[in-house]
Order: sequence, then C-alpha cells, then structure tokens
Amino acid sequence: MQIGAHVSTAGGISKAVARGVEIGCEALQIFGSSPQGWAFKPAPKEEVETFRREMEETNMGPVFLHAIYLVNLGSSDDTLVEKGVQSLINYMHLAADIGARGVVFHPGSHKGAGYEAILPQCVAAIQRVLENSPAGPYLAVENMAGMGQHIGADFKELGGIIEAVDNPRLGVCLDTQHSFAAGYDLATGPGIEEMIGQFEDAIGLSKLLIVHANDSKRPCGSGVDRHDNIGEGFIGESGFATIMGHPAFRDVPFILEVPGFEGKGPDQRNIDILKSIRQRVGLDS
Repeated sequence: MQIGAHVSTAGGISKAVARGVEIGCEALQIFGSSPQGWAFKPAPKEEVETFRREMEETNMGPVFLHAIYLVNLGSSDDTLVEKGVQSLINYMHLAADIGARGVVFHPGSHKGAGYEAILPQCVAAIQRVLENSPAGPYLAVENMAGMGQHIGADFKELGGIIEAVDNPRLGVCLDTQHSFAAGYDLATGPGIEEMIGQFEDAIGLSKLLIVHANDSKRPCGSGVDRHDNIGEGFIGESGFATIMGHPAFRDVPFILEVPGFEGKGPDQRNIDILKSIRQRVGLDS
C-alpha cells in the first residue's frame, strides 16, 4: 500500500516528483494540463525523460494522471462529449509517455436525463477512448458523492458502465469521501464490510485501481463533496484504520486530495498520519 498525494506540476511535470518527495509521498497523482480548461499541449520530450528518471531514482510510484474537470460523458451536448473523449485520449497518451499506471476521470452528470438514458452514450465514449489509446495505462472511473445529478455515486451505476464497456483496461478509483457522502459508512467495521460487499457484487474488487484518501467535512449520506484532512472529518482516524486494515485495500495506492492543514493542499502531516495508521494496522511501509 503506497501512500501519496496529488501534487502540483507548475513549471513542468518533472517538478512534481521533488514536490512529492518533500512531503513524503510514495506515489503521485498529477494533472497533465489546467484542470479547468480544454487546452492541452504534449509534454516536451526532455520533461518526460526527466520525470521518468526522477521517478526511478526516488523509487516513486505508481503515478496516476487526473483528467480535467470539464469532462462530462453524460452531457446532452455532442460537442462537449467529443471534447471530453479527446481530452481523455490526450491524457492516456501522456500516461503512456510518462509511465503512469492510469488516468482517473469523473464520469460527469446526466443533467436530469437519468442514468439509463445516458448509459449507452457513456459506454460508447469510453470505448472510443480506449480504442484510441496506447497500450499500457488503465482508465479509472471515479465514484461520485451524489451531489446534484452526478453519474456513479451508486456502485451499481459504475458496475453497469464497466460491464457494458467490457474492457480489462477500465477500472475504478474509489474516493473515500465521495463514498461516505453517497451513504457508504466507511467509519465503522460493519459499514466497511457492507461497502466492500456491495463493491464486489456490483463491480468486482479486481477493478479497484486506486483510492482517493479523503476525510469528509459532511456526515454520511450528505451527498455533498467536501474533502477534509485525515482525522478532522466525520470518517476520522479510526475510520481510516478500519479502511486501511481491510484486506481489500492492502495492495492499492492511497492518494490524498485533502485541503492541507495550512490550506495549501496535501501536506506531510496528512501523509504522516496515513503512514502511522498503516503501521498501526500492521502493514509494512
């Protein structure tokens, strides 16, 4: 179980490795472009080479890319869906270039049309992404918090997408805060067991590629996407001990997307808390 964080790529993707090392990361997540815009430029060859070299020298890994926030495969606007598909293809190519394990993306919102209505469209879009991507990287669809009309707060919805796409390179990113907000009680032993059972039934644990480790500013079932620092939210350190101690998560990287204790994003204190919990539950570092 590697513990890491989403870190900045300001100044070039190669700068992310040193930032990860500085706060004690064993794994990384990064953006490949501005998360709020469609513009994308392939990383210069020298940046890619430096990134790969520094990842190897620091024994860092795995690394995941997080897709931009504008991707919405459930949109009724064909132009936006097409932009989302192309953006994901660009990211999958970048993932292959830098040796990333995969690309995490939010499936988007059905905008009131309903899950069943947009399912064929989402499936076709994901299939096109995978068909036009280089071999190697996985595509990981992230579960959502249930806010508004987002797709994938219910594991059954993610399972339906994965089953219909029918491609071994499509997996899942499980966000602890999103799961908690969607009504899966990760703060207790019985709640974790129930969640794991539902995940296995709907999706299959073999599809779990990465965990976004985030505490929650809102109570279970709130439907609100609000991340908190580890131990400061409603899941709490005891909840994360239960999560990290479960065999289902033993070999899965945990990536922080927390606000940070100084409000500057994931930091060493959050990393150290997760590492101490990992040690507490008897896992080697």
